Amino acid sequence: MSPTRMASEHRWIYIGAIVLLLAMLVIGLITYTQQHATNESYRKAQQLSDELVAAGYRAVPDQEQIAKTLGTDGGAVCEDPAGTLNNALWKVNLANGAAGPGQRPIVANARSVEAEAIVLNVYCPDKLEDFRDKLDDLDTAKTVNT
Repeated sequence: MSPTRMASEHRWIYIGAIVLLLAMLVIGLITYTQQHATNESYRKAQQLSDELVAAGYRAVPDQEQIAKTLGTDGGAVCEDPAGTLNNALWKVNLANGAAGPGQRPIVANARSVEAEAIVLNVYCPDKLEDFRDKLDDLDTAKTVNT
């Protein structure tokens, strides 16, 4: 049997080995990227937890819960925190809890509002200034003993 004929008969082995190596490379890259994102989300969750504790918040969510909810980019919190729709929804959430004609705004607890600023500072500090401008328009006070 000639060497060229032997090489052509075993071509499928070479092609199979190349496909297998490429598949392993793709799987390795995906795994590395996901692990890097997971590590980054847990690092940011730890930073947020530390900053909330330093600010005096006693009830800080579990770091795993923070990491899964906010990920590496802050998720929905950082989409458009100073936008009109988010501002309106935020003010509705600061209402008295009634529905319909009984619903009215309240003086919000300043510490509750400041917690979102801490989240923005960790996950999307570039949007914090716009958010702080919106805070200036909001009536807040120390309404709850913490």
